[in-house]
Parts: sequence; C-alpha cells; structure tokens
Amino acid sequence: MKKRIKIYIQHVSELFKCEPASGILLFICAVIAIIIANSSYSTVYSEVLHTNISIGYKEYYISMSLAHWINDGLMAIFFFVVGMEIKKEVLIGELRSLKTTILPIAAALGGMIVPAIVYLAFNYNQGSIHGFGIPMATDIAFALGVLSLVGQKAPKGIVIFLTALAVVDDLGAIIVIAVFYTNQISWFYLVLSVIILLVLILANRCNVQSQTVFILLGIMLWFTVLKTGIHATFAGVLLGLIIPGSKDSKNYSKTMLYKLEHTISPWSSYVIMPIFALSNAGVILNKSSFSSIMSTPVSLGIILGLILGKQVGIYSVSILLIKLKIAKLPSGVNKKHLYAASVLGGIGFTMSIFISSLTFTEEAILSTAKISIIVASLVSAIFGYILFRCMKSDKNT
Repeated sequence: MKKRIKIYIQHVSELFKCEPASGILLFICAVIAIIIANSSYSTVYSEVLHTNISIGYKEYYISMSLAHWINDGLMAIFFFVVGMEIKKEVLIGELRSLKTTILPIAAALGGMIVPAIVYLAFNYNQGSIHGFGIPMATDIAFALGVLSLVGQKAPKGIVIFLTALAVVDDLGAIIVIAVFYTNQISWFYLVLSVIILLVLILANRCNVQSQTVFILLGIMLWFTVLKTGIHATFAGVLLGLIIPGSKDSKNYSKTMLYKLEHTISPWSSYVIMPIFALSNAGVILNKSSFSSIMSTPVSLGIILGLILGKQVGIYSVSILLIKLKIAKLPSGVNKKHLYAASVLGGIGFTMSIFISSLTFTEEAILSTAKISIIVASLVSAIFGYILFRCMKSDKNT
C-alpha cells in the first residue's frame, strides 16, 4: 500500500513538472469560466469577482476587489516565476549565448512587432488604438500543450526554439506593460521602490542566502510599485531577476534561484494561472451579436494580429536570418516545423488577456477583446496541431 502511494505521489510530482499539463488545465478552467458566465450563476460570478477585500491593520491597509487582488497580487507571483525563468535561461539555458539564440530572439521580436502593426492598422484613429500590446504575446503553456499532443512529430529542437521564443516574448510583453500601460506616476513611491530595489541588489552582491530576506523585501517592493502607478506585477519580474543564481550549471541546483523556482513554479502553473483563467475568461457569448463583435476594429486587430501577424512575423524574420546565414535552423528542424511553430505563436491566452484587462475599462470592449483572444488562440492551436500531425515523424530528432 505504501509503495503504491509513493508511486502515485511520484506520478503527481512528475505531472506538476510538466508544462503541457498546465496548459491543458488552463484551457479547462477557461471553458469552466465561460460556462459559468453564460449560466444562471453569472450574476453570482460577477458579484464574487467585484467583492471588496481589505488587507492591513487599522488605517494601514490595501483595499481592492477580488479580481484586482488576482490580477495585481497573484499574478505578481506568476511574473516572479517568469523573471526567474528568464534569469535561468540567461545564466545556463537557451539564452546564455547570443550566437545560439539569435534565431528565437529575432523571431520573438518579429512576432511582437508585426502583430502590433496589424492591430494598429485596424485601430488607427480609434480610441482602442492603445490595445496594440494584446496580440504581441505567446502563451508557452498552451503552445507546449499542443506540441505534447503531436509527440515525435515535434522534434526537440522546435520545442527548445518555441520555449526560448516565448521567454523573449514574455520579456517584451513585460517591457510593453511597464512603458505603455502605466498610470500617473507617484514619484514618492517610485523613489521608495528604487531604494528597496537597490537593497535587493546589494543583498545579491553580498551573497545573502536567506530566502526570507528576499521575499520580505519583494513584498515591500510589490507594495511600493503598486502605489507608484506602474503595474504591480512588474515588481515580481524585478525580484525574479535579482534572486541569486549561478552561471555554473554544476552548482546551479544549489542556488536560491533553483530552489525558489522549483518551489513556486508548480503553484504558479497549477493554482495561480487556473485562478486567473477562472476570473478573467468568463465572457458572455451572445449568438445574435457574435458576428458583429467579430467585425469590430478591436476584434479584427486582435484576431488577425495573433493568427496572421504572429506567424508572418516569426516565420519571415527566421527565414530571412537563415538565408542571410546569420542564424541556422536547430538540429532536426526543417522549415515546415518552423512554420508550424510560428502558427502556435498565435496562442496568446494568458498574457494577452492580462494586457487586455490593463487596456480596456469598458466592459463591452473588454469582453470583445477576450472573445477575440480566445477565438484566435483556438484557431492557432488547431491549425498548428494539424500542421504538425500532417508531418512525417522522425524518431531521431
């Protein structure tokens, strides 16, 4: 009996380490949210998300709706993990050498710029023009989830390429959020944030090994960044980039970066992201108005930006660099694999919905944006899956 329990726990542990599994869970939660929003429980669903929650003591407290606590609080932990993943890739991963990563880096840039241009073209001189950041993102959990379904038809090289691309894509989205989706800045709290940031950097330089010190300072940084007007999730990224790591792959498993990433990542993938999907994907689908919603500048910009802009940006830039011999295809990867991966780049779910919630305050436009993201992500996922399934598998890749 004990042996069976141990095996079961081991299987669950392996599942929690599996990125594709988190993508499948994310999709299930998104479907559940849509079902609830279109059921008789839609009013309760909305009331729960708008319930005000205060945390603090006496006059020293923060008061926000549950939806804001999820998007500003829990998502800061998600971005903390993103920050740590970016740092890991720079130290010992796919981004440690510019020579080997020039292809996914350039492809990611193309996959951000072209979709933004597509969106801007449809929303020029419109009040919705500031939503250009929505189709710029790629959801790596969903994308890897699709790749897991095609098995050996997706060579290891294309998995690595898409992962590295998504990491750079996340970094680009973070910069866009910080620069273009910031409210009026409070200089007092900005100065406090910089001071805390300097203390964190000093702790890193002095080789402080206490996780408690970094986490407590991180919470303080989150609070001050929240008060600056810059989105609070940016604090999570900064903290992730400052956590002590090592360029020595042999000693990496002993670092705080490794320990925190492996402790928090499962919570981010299997708790925070599903909660985010449950609270943000609940859109009302009205059959009579669905066709008109899909023809607005916002929806056209998002749908065509993700479905066409992503694949054109990623694939064309990649092919250009390969033809100019600036970069080369990963081992075991051909142009068909590259194009199919470019299509999967149009799965923008998590980050796209997050940016849309920062962009639009009017419920009708926000709902249109979310529906468009879901439609574009599903089309990209299905089309990418079909492309990979139609390829011949190569067991040696």
